[in-house]
Amino acid sequence: MKAAKITVSALALVAAAGAAEARDQIQIAGSSTVLPYATIVAEAFGENFDFPTPVVEGGGSGAGRKKLCEGVGENTIDIANSSSRIKQSDIDLCASNGVNEIMEVRIGYDGIVFASDLNGAEFAFTPADWYNALAAKVVKDGVLVDNTNKTWADVNGDLPAQDILAFIPGTKHGTREVFDVKVLEAGCEATGAAEAMKAAGDEKAEGCLALRTDGVSVDIDGDYTETLARIDANKNAIGVFGLSFYQNNTDKLRVATMDGIVPSTETIASGDYPVSRPLFFYVKKAHLGVIPGLQEYIDFFVSDDMAGPDGPLAAYGLVSDPELAKTQEMVASGTPMAPLN
Repeated sequence: MKAAKITVSALALVAAAGAAEARDQIQIAGSSTVLPYATIVAEAFGENFDFPTPVVEGGGSGAGRKKLCEGVGENTIDIANSSSRIKQSDIDLCASNGVNEIMEVRIGYDGIVFASDLNGAEFAFTPADWYNALAAKVVKDGVLVDNTNKTWADVNGDLPAQDILAFIPGTKHGTREVFDVKVLEAGCEATGAAEAMKAAGDEKAEGCLALRTDGVSVDIDGDYTETLARIDANKNAIGVFGLSFYQNNTDKLRVATMDGIVPSTETIASGDYPVSRPLFFYVKKAHLGVIPGLQEYIDFFVSDDMAGPDGPLAAYGLVSDPELAKTQEMVASGTPMAPLN
């Protein structure tokens, strides 16, 4: 017998209020970074609970949040996985479609790493290196000019004289948002390009995120397996990955340092590695108590057995959240997220 059976009368009341009607399986979509963690939890949930295994799909953080905000009902998803925090525009879209309460569940932390072919050269990067490699405009002799750097050695004489070719996450991925902020914007500031842009009338230095269009910077709209395949076919390329994906492909990839720090579970947990981010999933609160097993699934996901430092998610590469107990309390009480700061 299922642990969270709902009576017909209760369903009728909820449906009459415009909320979800029951279906058999939990529906989840979103971040390719969170996808493997959610898949591990979903499979364990199906094996250990009297509910069907949830359906977990990718598609990117932004796409998952958009699907979450399509409305309330059995034809809409229950959870959006996200490797970046929800935006006010998402919340506004949700509200316009009757999705008025959302639970924000932080599952832990991950890092963004920069990796190349295992047998290739070693790299020690800074955000400034990446900005000067990929940005459309760079500063030379105090003036903003078109970026003509051809090799990494042109960018920084301490780097290998290897042609610049970078495979970075496409704009629909949460990883791209973190890459933009913690690498491109940080590098833009460090090189003086941001200051030059502001002096030229770009008051918010929005040009920091404008990238070259000559083929050296390639957006990858698929998941990290596509990036890996591109590097396998282009041995001189550098790819942007999540830490956990890299850790599960160390037989194929060589990771670079960033600001002198090697990315690892330990350096992310300590805050030393500069390019890390929290991972989330967002729950449509109107579906709790209506979609069988939804509450049990989210409780299970953030349990010590799954998301704790000794759980299977940590073994796969997730950095356990030191405030996991607070998340567990929030999930158990069904507390919706507060307005964004």
